[in-house]
Amino acid sequence: MPVNFNDLVALMTRLRSPEGCPWDREQTYASLAPMLLEEAYEAFEAVEAARAGRPSELRDELGDLLFQIVFYSQLAEERGDFTIGDVVEAIHVKMVRRHPHVFGDVRVRDNEELLRNWETMKAEEKRVAGKEAGDGSSLLEGVSAKAPALMEAHQLTTKAARVGFDWQRLEDIFDKLQEEIEELRAAIRERAEMGANGEEEDAHVREEVGDLLFVVTNVARHLRVEPEAALKLTNRKFRRRFRHIEQGLKARGRTLDAATLDEMEELWQEAKKNSGE
Repeated sequence: MPVNFNDLVALMTRLRSPEGCPWDREQTYASLAPMLLEEAYEAFEAVEAARAGRPSELRDELGDLLFQIVFYSQLAEERGDFTIGDVVEAIHVKMVRRHPHVFGDVRVRDNEELLRNWETMKAEEKRVAGKEAGDGSSLLEGVSAKAPALMEAHQLTTKAARVGFDWQRLEDIFDKLQEEIEELRAAIRERAEMGANGEEEDAHVREEVGDLLFVVTNVARHLRVEPEAALKLTNRKFRRRFRHIEQGLKARGRTLDAATLDEMEELWQEAKKNSGE
């Protein structure tokens, strides 16, 4: 018999019951939080697997993430906070409200106008809910400062771009990128001249590195590339190639400590050639 969403909710109820699982019964909002984040990241990673022809990995990770949502909703129902039905209803109502061009009579010219309307509606929702912070309220308040830095930068600039604060051409961003590279070089020279004895010089270099990464994130956004996913892809590629170096050196009876840079570079290039990357 096929399993449906209600079966998953019933399973969660059983796990939390006195006849269920002792570990599941011990969990709280706080104890589940790290697992919620972990499952979200694993689902994020699985997107690349799906793009590479392994959609079952994404299916499984989405299931794990859905289980966390059902788990949280079960805890909430036991506390009298809300139910899984409330969660479904709230997101359904919100999506209908935020798509008046689909479910209403609003007409939009293009995606740019659509996204501007989206941000306007979100701001109005916050105002009605009393979530505005007076004169300190900002369009960017909806972006979590606890998100990974690349993701945060991408979301911040995406929101700003929706109201027109953005570079018009990709070439302009490359000009800004070159400007930030030169500013970083200047900060490095300044640090060297001052002897790099204090935190102040290091802070300047750190700031310039941050500015450089921020601009690179904007390059990715204009190219419609999710920067966190792109960097994850490169990280995995680096892992594979470095592992090839380790294995190659081992086959030669060499260790990383004893190997020369030329030896490691040779194996690195071999890894690139073998993988076709």
